[in-house]
Amino acid sequence: MRGLLAAHRPVLFDVALAVAATILEVGLLFDDNTDPAPLPIAMTVLTGAVLLARRRFGLAVTAVTVASAAAVTAVTAVGFSPGGVPAVVALWSLAETRDRRVSLAVLAPVAVFLEADNVCSPPVSIGAWMLGAYMQTRRRYVQAVEERAATLEREREQLDLITAQHERDAIARELHDIVAHSVTVTLIGVRGARDVLETEPRVAARTLAQVETSAEQSLAELRRILVLLRGRHAAETRPQPTLAGLDELVAGYRAAGLPVRLEIAGEPLDLPGGVELSAYRIIEEALTNALKHAGATLATVRLRYGGADLEVRVHDDGTGPGDPGTRDPGSGGPGSGGHGLVGMRERVALLGGELEAGRAPGGGFRVAARLPIGERS
Repeated sequence: MRGLLAAHRPVLFDVALAVAATILEVGLLFDDNTDPAPLPIAMTVLTGAVLLARRRFGLAVTAVTVASAAAVTAVTAVGFSPGGVPAVVALWSLAETRDRRVSLAVLAPVAVFLEADNVCSPPVSIGAWMLGAYMQTRRRYVQAVEERAATLEREREQLDLITAQHERDAIARELHDIVAHSVTVTLIGVRGARDVLETEPRVAARTLAQVETSAEQSLAELRRILVLLRGRHAAETRPQPTLAGLDELVAGYRAAGLPVRLEIAGEPLDLPGGVELSAYRIIEEALTNALKHAGATLATVRLRYGGADLEVRVHDDGTGPGDPGTRDPGSGGPGSGGHGLVGMRERVALLGGELEAGRAPGGGFRVAARLPIGERS
C-alpha cells in the first residue's frame, strides 16, 4: 500500500495543485462582491485543468494560462479581474522542471504581459520563477548527494571485498608454509622408516605413525588452502610463529609500553599448524590495536585449552573508539594486510570457529575467539 501511494504521489500532488489554483483564482475573480457569471468560471476551471499537464508540456501550459488570463479580462463583462494564479503556478512549474535558460527566457515576456494586462505585478511573477529555480537546484543537489552516497557505498563494498581477498591470500601463503614443512617432515620420516624397516621394525612403525599424523594435518591445511586460494603466490621462506613464542611476543609489547598479563588455563595440546598460527595472529593483532589505537594501560591475554576448542581472549582497558569498524584502522602486524579485524574474522571463519570483537561490558575492548582443535594429534 505504501509503495502504491509513493508511485501515485506526483499525480495526487498535481491534482491537488490544480484544484487549489482553480479555487483560489475563482475566489479572486469575485473578491469585489461581483455576481458569479458562468463564462469566467468555466474558463477558470478549464485553465486549472490544463495545469495537470504542467510536467510534460510546461511551455504550452504557461502559454495557455497566460492567454486564459488575458481572455477573461477581454471577453467577459466589466468587473471580472483574474488574479493570474494559474499563470503564476505554470511559471513556477516551468522554472522547477525545465532548463534554466528556457524558463528565464519565458519569464521576461510573461511578467511584462501580465503586468500590462493588470493580472499580476512583476514581483509576483519573478518570485514564482525564483521559487521554482530554487526547488530545481535543491532537487538536483539532493540527487547528486544520493548518487554520491550510492557510489561511496559501492566503493566501500568493493574495498571490503578486496581487503578480504588480500587477507585470504595472506592466510593461504602462511598455510602453504605449514604444509610445505609437514610434507618435508613426512618425506624424511618415510625415508628413515624405510632404512630401518628390516633391522628395527618398532622404530619404523613409530616413525610411520608420526608420519601418518603429520600427513593428516597436512591434508586438513590443504583443504583450507583450496577454500582460500584464488591465485598463485610465491611461498614465504621465513618460519611461521607458534604459541611457543607467545611469551616472547608478550614481552615485546611490554617493552613497547603496554603492560600485558598472560593467563593459560588447561593442559597445552599439540595443535594443528593452522589453528596455532591463527591463535598467535589474533593475539598479535589485538595487542597491536590496544597499543596503537586504544590508549590502553593494561591488556590481558587468556588461552584456555579444553575439549575440542581453544579459546583466545584479549581484553584491554583502552578508552579509544570501541566499534570494530572505527577502532581498527589497520594494525599492520605481520600477515595482517593492514586490516586486523578483517584478518581475524577470515582466520576464524576458515577454521569454522567463532569471533566476537567490541566493547567489553565493564569497559575497554575485547576480542574473543573460539577455534576448533578436533584435528589435533
